[in-house]
Amino acid sequence: MRLLLPLSACLLASQAAVLQAQEQPGEGEGEVLPPLPPIADDGDFSALDPDAPLAPMPDIGVDWPDLDSPMPPLPALPPLELLSSGEAEDDSAAGMDPAGGPVEVPTGLAAGDADPVLSPTDGADREMVAQGPAGLGAFAAGEPDALMDITSTEAVRYSVRLEGFEVIPSRRIVARFDGLSVLRQGEGQPANGAQINRRIEEDTALLDQMVRNEGFYDANLVSEMRRDGERVLILFSLQPGPRYVYSAVNLTGLEDAGPQEAARMAPTYGIDPGEAIIADAIIKAQATLASEMAENGYPFGRVGEELVTIDHDRRSGVLDQPVAPGPRLRFGRVIAEDGGLLGARHIQQIARFDPGQWYRASDLEDLRRALIATGLVASVNIAAVDSGDGERVDTRVQLTPGPLRTVAGGIGYSTGEGLRTEASWEHRNLFPPEGALILRGVLGTQEQLGAVTFRRNNFRRRDRVLTLQALASNLTRVAFDAQTAQVSARWERTSTLIFQKRWTWSLGTELIATRERGFDVLRNADVERDYFIGGLNGVVTYDRSNDLLDPTRGFRLSARVAPELSFRGQAFGYVRGQLDGSYYHPAGQNVVLAGRIRLGTIWGAPASAIAPSRRYYAGGGSSVRGYGYQQVGPRDINGDPIGGKSLLEVATEARIRIGPFAVVPFIDAGNISDSSLPGIGNLRVGAGIGVRYHSNFGPIRVDIGTPVNPQQGDSRIGVYVSLGQAF
Repeated sequence: MRLLLPLSACLLASQAAVLQAQEQPGEGEGEVLPPLPPIADDGDFSALDPDAPLAPMPDIGVDWPDLDSPMPPLPALPPLELLSSGEAEDDSAAGMDPAGGPVEVPTGLAAGDADPVLSPTDGADREMVAQGPAGLGAFAAGEPDALMDITSTEAVRYSVRLEGFEVIPSRRIVARFDGLSVLRQGEGQPANGAQINRRIEEDTALLDQMVRNEGFYDANLVSEMRRDGERVLILFSLQPGPRYVYSAVNLTGLEDAGPQEAARMAPTYGIDPGEAIIADAIIKAQATLASEMAENGYPFGRVGEELVTIDHDRRSGVLDQPVAPGPRLRFGRVIAEDGGLLGARHIQQIARFDPGQWYRASDLEDLRRALIATGLVASVNIAAVDSGDGERVDTRVQLTPGPLRTVAGGIGYSTGEGLRTEASWEHRNLFPPEGALILRGVLGTQEQLGAVTFRRNNFRRRDRVLTLQALASNLTRVAFDAQTAQVSARWERTSTLIFQKRWTWSLGTELIATRERGFDVLRNADVERDYFIGGLNGVVTYDRSNDLLDPTRGFRLSARVAPELSFRGQAFGYVRGQLDGSYYHPAGQNVVLAGRIRLGTIWGAPASAIAPSRRYYAGGGSSVRGYGYQQVGPRDINGDPIGGKSLLEVATEARIRIGPFAVVPFIDAGNISDSSLPGIGNLRVGAGIGVRYHSNFGPIRVDIGTPVNPQQGDSRIGVYVSLGQAF
């Protein structure tokens, strides 16, 4: 005997359906009404006066309802009794089609079914409800026992226990029951007998549905109540029986995509004959197949509602899944509806797809994220639009502009750099598309700066940035003083918080005119000199870490090369090079071990000939913690750092996460040398501890360090505050 069950109709709907059903009055909570007088055998109805007033209703004695308890569901329809042709004389009376075929029964109307309920753990989850007739292997759920000596007004506390459910392979049942059960909601709280019985009825129907959703159509579920002193134990016992499997799986309509495409996409559905009939597996299979079509040129492909034919005699089912792939199309043109904010041409440059390529839904999602990353839009809506030629699909982009101007400011203080205030104004689209103008000023005790910057994002290609800058600055450092004018240009491939890339690079050039005062080791005195410097620079970075601001695993490697030509009386050249590497290793669920190394060198000229601002220095919050800014390395007769031609820095720390905070003990070491090769002689070591607060935009860092082997004049404590990890 077979029964047709559309499983989509069987899957659980929203909890609102249950709440609506709970508003209906329950049964069995009041006294039984007295029966009507028997009708006379002779059929005389003259004693009945239709105009006579009705007799007063007897006292029903129903307690005042518990407004906080769930109300019972609508009463179930009477069970559908289906008999085989050998058991009934009339097929139609037995619930069979006169032709002998199976009857399609919506499972929402199957005997004993409760209103559908949506799983609280996943809004997209649907629960399969597939109950057949009792004589054909359906559930024979036990009726809840009456509370023998508990009156309707007596309040007792109860506990709930499930037995026999551990034999079902899936763990979803217990978790979902705990989240949806009305008994669980009131567990441990006083309830009267009528309330408990009503809750048992609801939870019995809930468990019925859940077990069937896992493919057990012959299961036997029994509920019991046992008195245990002042408490009641409510026990649900399950004998699952055999698990039904698919005897055939048909993807009807997929052949419209063509033999090759159908053969390639069919396995992605992921359900084969012999597998158990599980509701969640169907949901996953439908989503996977729909995604596969959308990723392979079918923008209008659809996966319909499945239909499963249950055969109780063979304990199996046939799955019929309708599919409408639609035409396979290529990308066409971009249609921009943005009021001139970016324009269709620029949006096409940002997109990772070109006209003529096969349509992929993930390319549209990638474009949406890239447009958000521009910082120019408040909302993005992207849709595939049929071009009408049967070969291409256009991309319609609707943008709502966001705020385009930003004014920012900040103030800070550190022992190495003194008091520092900064302000900036930015218009991110003053020169469309994505041409930004930035005005920036710094006023501090050791630094004054003014800068004008032009930046165009996504310049000619995706993720390319062109930056032009002109600045004038006055620096008063412990190591040197400098008054500088500089113009520079840089073209780069960037990595952002939204798009963290493995490979990034930059190419740049700069022209510098600077007057600097620094210590001359040959004269053994401070000397002021003018320098004119022109140079090129290039950086390549390989990033295999898992986060830009707060990595917990992976590594990063970076190399920088900068040939420079300096004019001071006569021209001479040199090359600056630097290698950086960092590594992150999770040592437990809440512990990350991190390490860093940096090597720097200058080839081609003595340190005394190189402008003090172009030399290497070490010390500070992003260098060797525990020491002041630029305080590691050789010093002059006054105890001031003079910099060097080579750099060595190493650091290690343990990041111990405690809720939103982290405790970070660290050890840093570094050295500056006059030689072009870094060395470990005179290595300075610092140690300390830090605290991180993990905000929604990255960790906020506070480190406190002390020098282990300080030089004369070094401070005993250094404090460093910044956004992001130290490395």
